Amino acid sequence: MSETVVKLDKVVKTYFMGDNQVQALRGISFEIEQGEFTAIMGPSGSGKSTCMNMIGCLDRPSSGLVAINGRETAVMNEKELAQLRNITIGFVFQQYHLIPAMTVLENVMLPLKYQKVDKGERLERAKEALKAVGLGERLNHRPHELSGGQKQRVAIARAMITRPKILLADEPTGALDSETGVQVMELFREINKTNGTTVIIVTHDPRIGNSVERCIKIFDGLIES
Repeated sequence: MSETVVKLDKVVKTYFMGDNQVQALRGISFEIEQGEFTAIMGPSGSGKSTCMNMIGCLDRPSSGLVAINGRETAVMNEKELAQLRNITIGFVFQQYHLIPAMTVLENVMLPLKYQKVDKGERLERAKEALKAVGLGERLNHRPHELSGGQKQRVAIARAMITRPKILLADEPTGALDSETGVQVMELFREINKTNGTTVIIVTHDPRIGNSVERCIKIFDGLIES
């Protein structure tokens, strides 16, 4: 039987900005199973980023249930949420968020330091992850010496080094040219098929929505299709 790794049930998220009330999510429900390759798509202001924050344990719902890997986030404290993020979820962002002063290898090793993994194992796993994304020869380069596509590959390697169940990518091709974007999407597809990693891509780009196995379209805080 398939394992449900993401579950949202009647999720509402309301933000208060002074006297104004903004309902970013208005009762969203869906499930994502282990090994799915899914996009959450919608225009700016649709609620997709709020949805991503729920899945990434970066925010809690105003009402409704959010469960990640079987654990309900609303009843977890900040330490438990941080641990769930660090172990279960790998994050990839549009702007890479690499540390400029660190080498490619050091950037990729960093998440394992927070998991208190032995330095020797951190080194070997980082080399392995970089080789897997085609950057085995760039270990000692720094981010400013890389192209946009190479930086995103480093970010993907860093996200995958903890061997997460879920890879959550926020507009991962948004800063890339179309050809490089296609290459990065192929890398996500390979990770999904080879490792069985659940890949969730948050995007406004219909081309990405059309290229994945399943696309959840959000508009005005509701699931459109």
